[in-house]
Amino acid sequence: MIVANPAGPDIPRLSRHNAPRELRIGASAPQETGIVHIGLAQFHRAHAAVATAQALAAEPGPWGIVGIAPHSPKNVRAMREQDFLYSILQLTPEGESVGIVDVHRDALVAAEDPQAAVDAIAAAHHKIVTLTVSEVGYRKDPERIGLNLDDAETVADFANKEAPTTVIGLIARGLERRFAQGGAPVTILSCDNMQSAGTLTRALVLEFLKRAEASPEIFDWIDAHVTFPNAMVDRIVPATTDATRQRVAELTGVWDEAPVPAEAFTMWVLEDKFAAGRPAWERADGVVFSDEVEKYEQVKLRLLNGSHSLISYLGALDGRETIPASRTQPFVEECVRRAIEDEFLPSIDLPSSFDAAAYVDQLFIRWTNFALGDLVARVGSDGSAKILQRVPIPALRLLRMGKMPEQMALLVAAWIACVCPPAGFEPGEIARAMVEPKRDFLREATAGVDLPTEHAHAVLTSGLFPQELAEHDAFVARVGELLELIVNDGVRAAASEALRGV
Repeated sequence: MIVANPAGPDIPRLSRHNAPRELRIGASAPQETGIVHIGLAQFHRAHAAVATAQALAAEPGPWGIVGIAPHSPKNVRAMREQDFLYSILQLTPEGESVGIVDVHRDALVAAEDPQAAVDAIAAAHHKIVTLTVSEVGYRKDPERIGLNLDDAETVADFANKEAPTTVIGLIARGLERRFAQGGAPVTILSCDNMQSAGTLTRALVLEFLKRAEASPEIFDWIDAHVTFPNAMVDRIVPATTDATRQRVAELTGVWDEAPVPAEAFTMWVLEDKFAAGRPAWERADGVVFSDEVEKYEQVKLRLLNGSHSLISYLGALDGRETIPASRTQPFVEECVRRAIEDEFLPSIDLPSSFDAAAYVDQLFIRWTNFALGDLVARVGSDGSAKILQRVPIPALRLLRMGKMPEQMALLVAAWIACVCPPAGFEPGEIARAMVEPKRDFLREATAGVDLPTEHAHAVLTSGLFPQELAEHDAFVARVGELLELIVNDGVRAAASEALRGV
């Protein structure tokens, strides 16, 4: 196939016939599929898929992947058109390199064919179902470990056996069908940035089945034959742009419509709890099997992801388009270092023999990767879900000690200013580009409120945040004070005040 190259003459579309063999990462998967992956966007394709290719090079097995996109057909169509091949553009300060991944053997869109998605999960030869659907994809209740019963699609799926529309609905119906077809064992493996993601996924699936009035026998089968390991996944993967595609074409001589830019660093920590076997992932770069996954999760969710959020919201309000451009502002670096040292790090039960100082030093190097150019707007998107994973525990720890978590208050204030600004305040184009699924909810919660302090109070007491945090009047007031400074004097003045307040 010949496609128009936006930056030059026509070049051939990437395919199995023209893919440079020397660029292949690991080994190609066989035609036999053993893994179903839900969420066919950037993160999976730069992480678990790469680890699977490397594992197959070390130990062959039936581990081809069926990719399921919940809604968007874009990557499914692109991958189908190029024989399920795609490239990883690794970007480092030292230079660029390209590798080609060949482990996917089919792909579909659940919204277009939910029965095919359910069938894939139910198929006995599929031994692992992995997920990267972001925090919002789980439709979790913000106040408890359970489904959000205010979510209309989730509730509708309780009675929707034939065409579930939610991710948890797809998995639950797939397990129901699998059980009815003989009950072959299977592992459900969440790779999303959530504390105890496997434990949470299991709780959500079980609640769904109970509310859907599934057969009582299925619960005994799940206890005996379905595992939900916890895992921590870490690699910074920005959005693909036309510049990504063009650079891949220049380096490979073929046009890839679905390349993935990524940093060099990669890490995947998993519990070794697989009901029906797994690839030799321990032979892949950065993969660790450990009984301390939850401790590694705390490290990543707070030190990396929590700090990432702070960098993004401060940077957006300061007019910085990329994470490196934001992180290298002295006021941003000082706030992030203070957040890590005083608030995030003391709240973490560190893994055995973990070198926290070296990890933090590495984080600042990763955040300064101008070649990667990760966008502030991307990192700041879905903030309502991310903040609830990253702020309450370190904030409440200090509040219970009678101390003010200044940087957590600043993070919340900056997030509010970006995605739900007080009347009359314009946060700028970068903040406006952030995707916020709770934007309408936040607007309703703050309707009729004029002052920034009252605006912050309305957000924090809207029911979005945990009750204990919302009832800390001093914290709510501090967020309001910092939001008022952002509105009246700018984000640098608010950051300076938060730094003085420690």
